Amino acid sequence: MAVSAVPRALLLLFGGVIADRLGPRRVVLASDTARCLMTLGLAAVLLATSPGLWLLAAAALVFGAVDAVFLPAVGALPPRIAARDQLARVQGLRGLAYRMGSVLGAPLGGLAVATGGPASAFGAAGALFALSLPLLCALRLRPLPTGEKPPTGEKGEKADGPVLRDLADGLRHLRGHRVLGPLMITILLADLGFVGPLNVGLALLAEQRGWGAPGIGWLLAGFGAGAGAASLLLAVRGRLPRAGTTLGWTMVLGAVAVAALAFAPRLPVAVAVAVAVGLLAGVSGALCHALVQTECDPACLGRVSAVSSLGSLGLAPLGMPLTGAAAGLWGTGPVFVAGAAVCALSGAFALTVPSLRRAELPR
Repeated sequence: MAVSAVPRALLLLFGGVIADRLGPRRVVLASDTARCLMTLGLAAVLLATSPGLWLLAAAALVFGAVDAVFLPAVGALPPRIAARDQLARVQGLRGLAYRMGSVLGAPLGGLAVATGGPASAFGAAGALFALSLPLLCALRLRPLPTGEKPPTGEKGEKADGPVLRDLADGLRHLRGHRVLGPLMITILLADLGFVGPLNVGLALLAEQRGWGAPGIGWLLAGFGAGAGAASLLLAVRGRLPRAGTTLGWTMVLGAVAVAALAFAPRLPVAVAVAVAVGLLAGVSGALCHALVQTECDPACLGRVSAVSSLGSLGLAPLGMPLTGAAAGLWGTGPVFVAGAAVCALSGAFALTVPSLRRAELPR
Protein backbone atom coordinates (compact mmCIF):
# COMPACT_ATOMS: atom_id res chain seq x y z
CA MET A 1 0.00 0.00 0.00
CA ALA A 2 2.85 2.38 0.84
CA VAL A 3 4.58 1.65 -2.49
CA SER A 4 1.50 2.52 -4.55
CA ALA A 5 0.89 5.62 -2.41
CA VAL A 6 4.20 7.22 -3.45
CA PRO A 7 3.33 7.96 -7.12
CA ARG A 8 -0.27 8.63 -6.14
CA ALA A 9 0.80 11.31 -3.66
CA LEU A 10 3.28 12.86 -6.11
CA LEU A 11 0.95 12.92 -9.13
CA LEU A 12 -2.54 13.32 -7.66
CA LEU A 13 -2.70 17.10 -8.02
CA PHE A 14 -1.61 16.90 -11.66
CA GLY A 15 -4.25 14.21 -12.20
CA GLY A 16 -6.83 16.76 -11.10
CA VAL A 17 -5.57 19.19 -13.74
CA ILE A 18 -5.88 16.49 -16.41
CA ALA A 19 -9.45 15.70 -15.32
CA ASP A 20 -10.46 19.36 -15.58
CA ARG A 21 -8.71 19.85 -18.92
CA LEU A 22 -9.97 16.77 -20.73
CA GLY A 23 -13.26 16.17 -18.93
CA PRO A 24 -13.90 13.59 -16.19
CA ARG A 25 -15.66 11.00 -18.36
CA ARG A 26 -12.85 10.78 -20.88
CA VAL A 27 -10.18 10.55 -18.18
CA VAL A 28 -12.10 7.93 -16.17
CA LEU A 29 -12.54 5.77 -19.27
CA ALA A 30 -8.88 5.99 -20.27
CA SER A 31 -7.50 5.33 -16.79
CA ASP A 32 -9.95 2.52 -16.06
CA THR A 33 -8.99 0.88 -19.35
CA ALA A 34 -5.34 1.14 -18.33
CA ARG A 35 -6.10 -0.48 -14.97
CA CYS A 36 -7.96 -3.29 -16.71
CA LEU A 37 -5.12 -3.99 -19.14
CA MET A 38 -2.47 -3.83 -16.40
CA THR A 39 -4.36 -6.25 -14.17
CA LEU A 40 -5.00 -8.74 -16.97
CA GLY A 41 -1.38 -8.43 -18.08
CA LEU A 42 -0.16 -9.14 -14.56
CA ALA A 43 -2.45 -12.18 -14.41
CA ALA A 44 -0.91 -13.48 -17.66
CA VAL A 45 2.62 -12.99 -16.33
CA LEU A 46 1.80 -14.80 -13.09
CA LEU A 47 0.23 -17.63 -15.05
CA ALA A 48 3.29 -18.07 -17.26
CA THR A 49 6.11 -17.49 -14.75
CA SER A 50 6.86 -17.12 -11.06
CA PRO A 51 8.20 -13.55 -10.77
CA GLY A 52 9.65 -12.12 -7.60
CA LEU A 53 8.36 -9.38 -5.35
CA TRP A 54 9.91 -6.78 -7.65
CA LEU A 55 7.12 -7.32 -10.20
CA LEU A 56 4.40 -6.63 -7.66
CA ALA A 57 6.27 -3.55 -6.45
CA ALA A 58 6.62 -2.26 -10.02
CA ALA A 59 2.93 -2.97 -10.69
CA ALA A 60 2.00 -1.11 -7.49
CA LEU A 61 4.00 1.92 -8.64
CA VAL A 62 2.31 1.98 -12.04
CA PHE A 63 -1.12 1.37 -10.53
CA GLY A 64 -0.56 4.24 -8.09
CA ALA A 65 0.31 6.56 -10.99
CA VAL A 66 -2.86 5.57 -12.87
CA ASP A 67 -4.91 6.02 -9.71
CA ALA A 68 -3.56 9.57 -9.47
CA VAL A 69 -5.42 10.31 -12.71
CA PHE A 70 -8.48 8.13 -12.13
CA LEU A 71 -9.42 9.31 -8.62
CA PRO A 72 -9.79 13.07 -9.29
CA ALA A 73 -11.80 12.33 -12.43
CA VAL A 74 -14.18 10.07 -10.49
CA GLY A 75 -14.52 12.78 -7.86
CA ALA A 76 -15.49 15.27 -10.56
CA LEU A 77 -18.18 13.06 -12.13
CA PRO A 78 -21.16 13.27 -9.70
CA PRO A 79 -22.03 16.97 -10.35
CA ARG A 80 -22.01 16.20 -14.08
CA ILE A 81 -24.47 13.29 -13.82
CA ALA A 82 -26.80 14.35 -10.98
CA ALA A 83 -28.66 17.48 -9.93
CA ARG A 84 -27.03 19.60 -7.23
CA ASP A 85 -29.67 18.73 -4.63
CA GLN A 86 -29.05 15.00 -5.21
CA LEU A 87 -25.29 15.01 -4.62
CA ALA A 88 -25.56 14.03 -0.94
CA ARG A 89 -27.69 11.06 -1.95
CA VAL A 90 -25.08 10.14 -4.57
CA GLN A 91 -22.43 10.13 -1.82
CA GLY A 92 -24.60 7.79 0.22
CA LEU A 93 -25.01 5.43 -2.72
CA ARG A 94 -21.26 5.60 -3.37
CA GLY A 95 -20.60 4.62 0.23
CA LEU A 96 -23.01 1.68 -0.03
CA ALA A 97 -21.32 0.49 -3.21
CA TYR A 98 -17.91 0.77 -1.57
CA ARG A 99 -19.02 -1.22 1.48
CA MET A 100 -20.63 -3.87 -0.70
CA GLY A 101 -17.42 -4.16 -2.71
CA SER A 102 -15.39 -4.55 0.48
CA VAL A 103 -17.72 -7.21 1.87
CA LEU A 104 -17.90 -9.24 -1.35
CA GLY A 105 -14.42 -8.58 -2.71
CA ALA A 106 -12.38 -10.17 0.08
CA PRO A 107 -14.10 -13.60 0.07
CA LEU A 108 -14.29 -13.68 -3.73
CA GLY A 109 -10.60 -12.82 -3.95
CA GLY A 110 -9.78 -15.51 -1.41
CA LEU A 111 -11.85 -18.03 -3.35
CA ALA A 112 -10.05 -17.12 -6.58
CA VAL A 113 -6.64 -17.55 -4.92
CA ALA A 114 -7.69 -20.87 -3.39
CA THR A 115 -8.94 -22.27 -6.70
CA GLY A 116 -6.40 -20.90 -9.17
CA GLY A 117 -3.68 -19.06 -7.30
CA PRO A 118 -2.71 -15.37 -7.60
CA ALA A 119 -3.08 -15.43 -11.39
CA SER A 120 -6.74 -16.37 -11.02
CA ALA A 121 -7.33 -13.55 -8.52
CA PHE A 122 -5.74 -10.95 -10.80
CA GLY A 123 -7.66 -12.34 -13.76
CA ALA A 124 -10.96 -12.01 -11.88
CA ALA A 125 -10.08 -8.43 -10.89
CA GLY A 126 -9.24 -7.60 -14.51
CA ALA A 127 -12.56 -9.05 -15.65
CA LEU A 128 -14.40 -6.83 -13.17
CA PHE A 129 -12.52 -3.80 -14.48
CA ALA A 130 -13.58 -4.83 -17.99
CA LEU A 131 -17.22 -5.05 -16.88
CA SER A 132 -17.06 -1.49 -15.55
CA LEU A 133 -16.04 -0.05 -18.93
CA PRO A 134 -19.40 -0.36 -20.74
CA LEU A 135 -21.12 1.13 -17.69
CA LEU A 136 -18.80 4.14 -17.85
CA CYS A 137 -19.38 4.42 -21.60
CA ALA A 138 -23.12 4.65 -20.95
CA LEU A 139 -22.74 7.76 -18.77
CA ARG A 140 -24.18 10.96 -20.20
CA LEU A 141 -22.88 14.18 -18.69
CA ARG A 142 -24.98 17.19 -17.84
CA PRO A 143 -23.74 20.45 -19.41
CA LEU A 144 -21.70 22.81 -17.28
CA PRO A 145 -23.63 25.77 -15.82
CA THR A 146 -23.79 28.80 -18.06
CA GLY A 147 -20.56 30.74 -18.06
CA GLU A 148 -18.35 27.86 -16.95
CA LYS A 149 -15.37 26.97 -19.11
CA PRO A 150 -15.82 23.50 -20.66
CA PRO A 151 -13.02 20.97 -20.28
CA THR A 152 -10.75 20.66 -23.29
CA GLY A 153 -11.94 17.23 -24.30
CA GLU A 154 -15.63 18.07 -24.45
CA LYS A 155 -15.77 20.55 -27.32
CA GLY A 156 -12.44 20.05 -29.00
CA GLU A 157 -10.60 23.08 -27.64
CA LYS A 158 -6.83 22.83 -27.38
CA ALA A 159 -5.36 22.92 -23.91
CA ASP A 160 -3.83 26.35 -23.45
CA GLY A 161 -1.36 27.46 -20.81
CA PRO A 162 1.02 25.39 -18.68
CA VAL A 163 -0.23 22.67 -16.36
CA LEU A 164 1.28 24.43 -13.35
CA ARG A 165 -0.80 27.52 -14.07
CA ASP A 166 -3.98 25.44 -14.12
CA LEU A 167 -2.93 23.83 -10.85
CA ALA A 168 -2.25 27.25 -9.32
CA ASP A 169 -5.68 28.46 -10.49
CA GLY A 170 -7.33 25.53 -8.74
CA LEU A 171 -5.43 26.17 -5.52
CA ARG A 172 -6.37 29.86 -5.66
CA HIS A 173 -10.01 28.84 -6.05
CA LEU A 174 -9.66 26.80 -2.86
CA ARG A 175 -7.80 29.48 -0.93
CA GLY A 176 -10.33 32.18 -1.77
CA HIS A 177 -13.44 30.08 -1.06
CA ARG A 178 -14.98 30.66 2.36
CA VAL A 179 -16.11 27.02 2.75
CA LEU A 180 -13.77 24.92 0.60
CA GLY A 181 -10.52 26.26 2.07
CA PRO A 182 -11.34 25.36 5.69
CA LEU A 183 -13.02 22.14 4.52
CA MET A 184 -9.80 20.94 2.86
CA ILE A 185 -7.88 21.46 6.12
CA THR A 186 -10.59 19.57 8.00
CA ILE A 187 -10.51 16.63 5.57
CA LEU A 188 -6.71 16.44 5.59
CA LEU A 189 -6.49 16.38 9.40
CA ALA A 190 -9.27 13.80 9.68
CA ASP A 191 -7.62 11.51 7.12
CA LEU A 192 -4.18 11.77 8.72
CA GLY A 193 -5.58 10.93 12.15
CA PHE A 194 -7.93 8.19 11.02
CA VAL A 195 -6.05 6.02 8.51
CA GLY A 196 -3.25 4.72 10.74
CA PRO A 197 -5.27 3.50 13.75
CA LEU A 198 -8.10 2.09 11.65
CA ASN A 199 -5.87 0.18 9.22
CA VAL A 200 -2.60 -0.92 10.83
CA GLY A 201 -3.90 -0.28 14.35
CA LEU A 202 -6.82 -2.72 14.21
CA ALA A 203 -4.59 -5.62 13.19
CA LEU A 204 -2.07 -4.81 15.92
CA LEU A 205 -4.83 -4.42 18.51
CA ALA A 206 -6.35 -7.81 17.66
CA GLU A 207 -2.93 -9.46 17.83
CA GLN A 208 -2.08 -7.81 21.14
CA ARG A 209 -5.37 -8.86 22.76
CA GLY A 210 -5.16 -12.42 21.43
CA TRP A 211 -8.29 -12.07 19.30
CA GLY A 212 -6.47 -13.32 16.21
CA ALA A 213 -7.76 -13.25 12.65
CA PRO A 214 -11.42 -13.76 13.68
CA GLY A 215 -11.12 -10.71 15.92
CA ILE A 216 -9.83 -8.58 13.05
CA GLY A 217 -12.71 -9.82 10.93
CA TRP A 218 -15.27 -8.90 13.57
CA LEU A 219 -13.77 -5.44 14.08
CA LEU A 220 -13.76 -4.74 10.34
CA ALA A 221 -17.30 -6.07 10.05
CA GLY A 222 -18.43 -3.77 12.85
CA PHE A 223 -16.80 -0.76 11.26
CA GLY A 224 -18.26 -1.66 7.86
CA ALA A 225 -21.74 -2.09 9.33
CA GLY A 226 -21.60 1.35 10.93
CA ALA A 227 -20.27 3.01 7.79
CA GLY A 228 -22.87 1.21 5.68
CA ALA A 229 -25.65 2.43 7.97
CA ALA A 230 -24.37 6.00 7.58
CA SER A 231 -24.34 5.65 3.80
CA LEU A 232 -27.85 4.19 3.81
CA LEU A 233 -29.08 7.09 5.95
CA LEU A 234 -27.72 9.65 3.50
CA ALA A 235 -28.92 7.71 0.45
CA VAL A 236 -32.48 7.54 1.81
CA ARG A 237 -32.75 11.04 3.27
CA GLY A 238 -30.73 12.77 0.58
CA ARG A 239 -29.86 15.62 2.92
CA LEU A 240 -28.93 16.20 6.54
CA PRO A 241 -29.67 19.63 8.06
CA ARG A 242 -26.84 21.82 9.38
CA ALA A 243 -24.25 19.85 7.43
CA GLY A 244 -21.25 21.84 8.65
CA THR A 245 -22.15 21.54 12.32
CA THR A 246 -23.06 17.87 11.93
CA LEU A 247 -19.77 16.94 10.28
CA GLY A 248 -17.81 18.78 12.97
CA TRP A 249 -19.53 17.07 15.89
CA THR A 250 -19.48 13.62 14.29
CA MET A 251 -15.72 14.02 13.81
CA VAL A 252 -15.24 14.94 17.48
CA LEU A 253 -17.44 12.07 18.71
CA GLY A 254 -15.79 9.70 16.24
CA ALA A 255 -12.40 10.67 17.64
CA VAL A 256 -13.58 9.76 21.15
CA ALA A 257 -14.72 6.38 19.82
CA VAL A 258 -11.37 5.80 18.07
CA ALA A 259 -9.51 6.41 21.34
CA ALA A 260 -11.93 4.18 23.27
CA LEU A 261 -11.36 1.34 20.83
CA ALA A 262 -7.80 0.79 22.11
CA PHE A 263 -9.06 0.31 25.68
CA ALA A 264 -12.05 -1.98 25.02
CA PRO A 265 -11.62 -4.90 27.46
CA ARG A 266 -13.37 -7.60 25.40
CA LEU A 267 -14.00 -8.29 21.73
CA PRO A 268 -17.81 -7.69 21.82
CA VAL A 269 -17.23 -4.27 23.38
CA ALA A 270 -14.58 -3.46 20.77
CA VAL A 271 -16.94 -4.48 17.96
CA ALA A 272 -19.69 -2.22 19.36
CA VAL A 273 -17.21 0.67 19.50
CA ALA A 274 -16.09 -0.11 15.92
CA VAL A 275 -19.74 0.15 14.80
CA ALA A 276 -19.90 3.61 16.40
CA VAL A 277 -16.64 4.63 14.72
CA GLY A 278 -17.94 3.49 11.33
CA LEU A 279 -21.27 5.28 11.77
CA LEU A 280 -19.75 8.59 12.86
CA ALA A 281 -16.91 8.50 10.33
CA GLY A 282 -19.34 7.51 7.59
CA VAL A 283 -21.62 10.48 8.27
CA SER A 284 -18.79 13.01 8.51
CA GLY A 285 -16.97 11.66 5.45
CA ALA A 286 -20.08 11.65 3.27
CA LEU A 287 -20.99 15.19 4.34
CA CYS A 288 -17.45 16.41 3.61
CA HIS A 289 -17.50 15.01 0.08
CA ALA A 290 -21.05 16.24 -0.55
CA LEU A 291 -20.06 19.77 0.51
CA VAL A 292 -16.99 19.65 -1.73
CA GLN A 293 -19.15 18.82 -4.73
CA THR A 294 -21.94 21.29 -3.98
CA GLU A 295 -19.67 24.23 -3.11
CA CYS A 296 -17.02 23.82 -5.82
CA ASP A 297 -17.02 25.44 -9.25
CA PRO A 298 -17.63 22.40 -11.54
CA ALA A 299 -14.83 23.52 -13.87
CA CYS A 300 -12.33 23.16 -10.97
CA LEU A 301 -13.74 20.01 -9.40
CA GLY A 302 -11.03 17.65 -10.65
CA ARG A 303 -8.32 19.74 -9.00
CA VAL A 304 -10.33 20.22 -5.82
CA SER A 305 -11.14 16.49 -5.64
CA ALA A 306 -7.43 15.77 -5.98
CA VAL A 307 -6.64 18.02 -3.02
CA SER A 308 -9.41 16.48 -0.90
CA SER A 309 -8.12 12.96 -1.68
CA LEU A 310 -4.48 13.79 -1.03
CA GLY A 311 -4.63 12.95 2.67
CA SER A 312 -6.47 9.61 2.63
CA LEU A 313 -5.15 8.23 -0.66
CA GLY A 314 -1.74 9.87 -0.96
CA LEU A 315 -0.14 10.99 2.29
CA ALA A 316 -1.81 8.86 4.97
CA PRO A 317 -0.82 5.45 3.48
CA LEU A 318 2.82 6.61 3.56
CA GLY A 319 2.46 6.89 7.33
CA MET A 320 1.32 3.29 7.82
CA PRO A 321 4.88 1.97 8.34
CA LEU A 322 5.39 4.75 10.89
CA THR A 323 2.18 3.73 12.64
CA GLY A 324 3.42 0.17 12.92
CA ALA A 325 6.81 1.32 14.22
CA ALA A 326 5.19 3.64 16.78
CA ALA A 327 2.93 0.86 18.01
CA GLY A 328 5.97 -1.39 18.39
CA LEU A 329 7.74 1.23 20.50
CA TRP A 330 4.90 2.59 22.64
CA GLY A 331 2.00 0.16 22.20
CA THR A 332 -1.35 0.47 20.46
CA GLY A 333 -2.96 2.68 23.12
CA PRO A 334 -0.81 5.78 22.50
CA VAL A 335 -1.10 5.30 18.73
CA PHE A 336 -4.91 5.25 18.88
CA VAL A 337 -5.00 8.22 21.25
CA ALA A 338 -2.64 10.25 19.04
CA GLY A 339 -4.71 9.50 15.94
CA ALA A 340 -7.90 10.34 17.82
CA ALA A 341 -6.41 13.66 18.92
CA VAL A 342 -5.74 14.63 15.29
CA CYS A 343 -9.29 13.58 14.34
CA ALA A 344 -10.72 15.64 17.20
CA LEU A 345 -8.65 18.61 16.05
CA SER A 346 -10.23 18.35 12.60
CA GLY A 347 -13.74 18.43 14.05
CA ALA A 348 -12.92 21.27 16.43
CA PHE A 349 -11.45 23.27 13.56
CA ALA A 350 -14.62 22.77 11.49
CA LEU A 351 -16.74 23.99 14.39
CA THR A 352 -14.64 27.11 14.99
CA VAL A 353 -14.78 28.38 11.37
CA PRO A 354 -18.16 30.15 11.02
CA SER A 355 -18.47 29.74 7.25
CA LEU A 356 -17.91 25.98 7.46
CA ARG A 357 -19.97 25.50 10.61
CA ARG A 358 -22.95 27.18 8.91
CA ALA A 359 -22.55 25.37 5.57
CA GLU A 360 -25.69 23.67 4.28
CA LEU A 361 -26.43 21.15 1.56
CA PRO A 362 -28.86 22.35 -1.14
CA ARG A 363 -32.53 21.48 -0.73
